[in-house]
Amino acid sequence: MFATRVFLKQTALGAILVAAALPPGPATAEEGFPFGFEMTLDGPPQPGSKRIPTLEIGDNGEAKLDLWCKSGTGQFSVAGNTVIFVPGRLQDRDCTPPRAQADDDLVAALGEATTWRRRGDQVSFTGTRTLRFRLNTN
Repeated sequence: MFATRVFLKQTALGAILVAAALPPGPATAEEGFPFGFEMTLDGPPQPGSKRIPTLEIGDNGEAKLDLWCKSGTGQFSVAGNTVIFVPGRLQDRDCTPPRAQADDDLVAALGEATTWRRRGDQVSFTGTRTLRFRLNTN
């Protein structure tokens, strides 16, 4: 009886030590769709500007877009790795034609996205082209 109890304690202690030494498995909560987060487009600013587009996705999929020149809203719907983005109204601030076109192209690319993927702080939306965003974690 005493030998069995010692053996079980040693086995349990060994299992705890092995589990602590193993790398953590995938963190599903951290790898889920970034509801409730703000993210920044992973790319350079437009020439003559320091602004980089941001996207804030609320807990229910409502989105706020602050692009190179325009701002607006939209709605994300997600099922598994499938995504649908429906743009709302965009407010046009005195945009130069190239910046206005870049904003329209970005919104169109989000609207054409059919899948999404998250790896750590990077979120990708893929359709006719892939858009990469970095979560603002500061």
